[in-house]
Amino acid sequence: MPPSLLRAPDGRDFRRLWAGDSVSQGATQVGDLVVPLLAVTVLAASPLQMGVLTAAQSAAFLLLGLPAGAWVDRWSKRRVLLLGNLVRAVALAVLPLAWWAGVLSLPLVVAVAFVVGVATLFFDVAYQSYLPSLVRAERLGEGNSLLQVSASVAQVGGPAVGGWLARLVGAPLAVGVSAVAFAVSSGLLSRISHVEPPPDRTARRSLRVEVAEGLSFVVHQPLLRRIVATTSTSNLGGSATSALLVLYAVRELGLSEGQVGTALGIGAAGALLGALAVQAVVRRVGEGRTIALALLPGIAAGALLPLAAPLVARGALDDDGAVALLAVSGAVLGVSVVVYNVAQVTYRQRITPAPLLGRMNASVRFLVWGTMPIGALLGGVLGERIGLVPTLWTALAVEALGVLPVLLSPLVRSGPSADPAPRPSPGQP
Repeated sequence: MPPSLLRAPDGRDFRRLWAGDSVSQGATQVGDLVVPLLAVTVLAASPLQMGVLTAAQSAAFLLLGLPAGAWVDRWSKRRVLLLGNLVRAVALAVLPLAWWAGVLSLPLVVAVAFVVGVATLFFDVAYQSYLPSLVRAERLGEGNSLLQVSASVAQVGGPAVGGWLARLVGAPLAVGVSAVAFAVSSGLLSRISHVEPPPDRTARRSLRVEVAEGLSFVVHQPLLRRIVATTSTSNLGGSATSALLVLYAVRELGLSEGQVGTALGIGAAGALLGALAVQAVVRRVGEGRTIALALLPGIAAGALLPLAAPLVARGALDDDGAVALLAVSGAVLGVSVVVYNVAQVTYRQRITPAPLLGRMNASVRFLVWGTMPIGALLGGVLGERIGLVPTLWTALAVEALGVLPVLLSPLVRSGPSADPAPRPSPGQP
């Protein structure tokens, strides 16, 4: 068995990508908690305003998702990674400065969230498209798993760190810590020595043609089309829940900033477990079957979230119990989502020709993340009109419907022998 990418002589640049991405993931997780906490605790945001804020964080995937892939395919992916982190660092640094100057406002927070979302879009498309040039095709699964382990560790520690930072020094200064971490990540990524071959400018076509080519590949590949349908519908419901989660935990469950961070951090331990287990799961049941079945446990555990508020209201659940319930729900969801994501991302990378990787990733993200600002806005509107708990139940029902395209597909019947062959590396026949 070859040595792990973390020790292999030819894995040096992957390790640099992994280190930089790990810090970036931590900064993202801290920021994803403390920015909504800033809106709730400092600016007293309403459910609708929280929906607008969450929509701003993911609006870039809907507005720029398709051309982003074509642009990334034309640019140096390493440079995109560096600039993506630097832009996020500068944008987030604006919020504590505005708070210190006494000019912090919800429109400013929303604007910063949008800018951070744009930088995140380009960073994510670039790193997923960059990975296949740093590792061999047969090691893509291992590379994705290691990157997912970093993301999962960040999901475990980031919310806890962010929550307690907000508790100790206030949400505005906690946002500043996230900004510094993005700058550190950019420094780590700058050490990657891999030189990308420049794209052939003579073969470049119009942006519209190149975007259409990537989108056409996604929508005409039958199983990829089902994966996109499942992920986009699940994200529609999940983003409605995410938009209201901090507000729900603080106002309905009566939890403090630190308790919210602790609950989300403990819950995210499931994501780490999923990242560690996914390769064994895929080897045992097959990549296709893993994609088809992985989300089901998370849907069942999602019911614990809206069940918590009635139990708290009746006095049947104290603060510790509410934290535990949120943690269990998040942990099971984390296992499901991470196993699903690693399996389907690896599948996508292996069946996509190298010149189309950026456009494929961007097209998929446009389709599956483009539903997130819509879901967040719908969550905010429903939260205002019918209340937080009924909205959470509605969002869960949408997520359950999202599983059907892959559950009712040939993927559910495919074992290890039915998985697609690895995509040829550049230069191979």
